[in-house]
Amino acid sequence: MSQIPPIDYETASDTIRAAHDDEVVARGRMTNMKRILLHSPTAHRIYAEWFVLREELRPAIQDREIWLLCLSISMASRSIIPVGFFRRALINAGLTPETIETSDTEALLMAFGRAIVENSNAVPQLLWDGLKVRYDAPTLVNLTAFAGIMIATAVFNNAVDVDIDPELLPYLEGVQFPATA
Repeated sequence: MSQIPPIDYETASDTIRAAHDDEVVARGRMTNMKRILLHSPTAHRIYAEWFVLREELRPAIQDREIWLLCLSISMASRSIIPVGFFRRALINAGLTPETIETSDTEALLMAFGRAIVENSNAVPQLLWDGLKVRYDAPTLVNLTAFAGIMIATAVFNNAVDVDIDPELLPYLEGVQFPATA
C-alpha cells in the first residue's frame, strides 16, 4: 500500500484540481503516481518534464528506442510500475519484450540507462563514445536529463511504494528483476 495517499479530487484545492484536469487533458489519463504527486503541483510539473524532454529528443530517438531505454532503467531500478508502463508500450506495438532483437543503437541506449542506474560516476567511456557518434551535444544533454527524470520516477515509485495501476497488471506477468549484487 502506498505510503502517501493519492489526492482526493473532491476535497482538493482549486490549484490541485486545475493541475489534475490539465494532466487529464494533456495525457488522457491519471496514474496513481500522478495522483500522489499532485499533493504538490510543483513536484507534478517537474516530473511531467519527462514528456517535454521526450519531445525534444524527437526525431533523433524513436519511440521504440525510448521505450527500451526506459525499460532498462526501470528494470535496473527494480521499479515495477514503470516496468509495466514500458512493457505495455512495447507489447501494444506488437513486440514481445523478452525476445526483442535490439539494434546497435537500442542496445547502446539500454546499456547507457543501466550504467547510469548502476553507477552514474562510472558510465563507461565506450558508451559515451558510441553515443557521441550518434548524437550531438544538445541531444546528449536532453538524453541524460531524460534518463535522470526516468530514474527519479523509479525512485519515487519505489520509495513511496505507489500502488500498481490495475491496467498495468497484465503486462507484469512473469517479470523477474535481475539479481542484486
